[in-house]
Amino acid sequence: MIEPKILDLNETIEGMLKMLIRIIGEDIDLEWLPSKDVWPVKLDPSQIDQILANLCVNSRDAIKGNGKITIETSNAVFTEKSVYENPDVRAGQFIRLSVSDTGSGISKELLPHIFEPFFTTKENGKGTGLGLATIYGAVRQNNGFINVYSEEGRGTSFHIYLPRFVVEKQFEPEPEVEFKLVGGAETILLVEDEASILNMGVMMLESLGYTVLSASNPYDAIKLASEKKYEIDLLLTDVIMPDMNGKEIVGKLQSENPRLKFIYMSGYTANVISKHGVLDEGVPFIQKPFSVNELSRIIREVLDRR
Repeated sequence: MIEPKILDLNETIEGMLKMLIRIIGEDIDLEWLPSKDVWPVKLDPSQIDQILANLCVNSRDAIKGNGKITIETSNAVFTEKSVYENPDVRAGQFIRLSVSDTGSGISKELLPHIFEPFFTTKENGKGTGLGLATIYGAVRQNNGFINVYSEEGRGTSFHIYLPRFVVEKQFEPEPEVEFKLVGGAETILLVEDEASILNMGVMMLESLGYTVLSASNPYDAIKLASEKKYEIDLLLTDVIMPDMNGKEIVGKLQSENPRLKFIYMSGYTANVISKHGVLDEGVPFIQKPFSVNELSRIIREVLDRR
């Protein structure tokens, strides 16, 4: 049985911080980054306790020695078109609760199974395999959804989306404004090591009229650029990849083409990415999952900037 209440998520989390610090121990820093003016949510406060406690315990266990856990909140809006482009999301207005760590990460083979009941990678006696299943159940019970991003050795980010609470009598939804997509004829090099996201990105960019060169790893990207069959106008690259990060790819390609413009993208939040020394202030960045509208806007902003 649950007793949903209308909550300010920031206030609820702030009331838990001391408890969470005790859970994770002295060797791990807890960073709390609340966004201003987050929308209210309606759910049982004990479920927030469950979600954050379980995620922090998992993060603690994934960190060997010193490390950091970052908790963030923000508002997020997904349109029906966003759902079509990103089948893992739902349309609507949501509050995003992100918990990220600097731990060992989750392999791509294990990632699809982490919410299965009794599935665990911990040693016998150190985990029941019910923590993430409990989180999944609580989020779904409240009509939310979860996205997880992880790279082995680079940490993990859980993004939990909870529906915005509105009083029906006081709320009249604004008509959805269809953003006029603005494309172009430039050539874009897309670098992404996740095949499904790479394919989706190519389709989005081609639908906007761009010529697209795609690479599933940094080395193929550098090879494509060196062939000089196309004059590449923009590099759109994932930030965290095996062997080489986005900043290193930008450095190598700009050594040959100093005027090359770039945009970073990642499933990790901007605050987490900045800790990797990649995302400096003012650097173009788009967080996954994103819609073709968001992608269209940021590409034109970067390409049209003098």
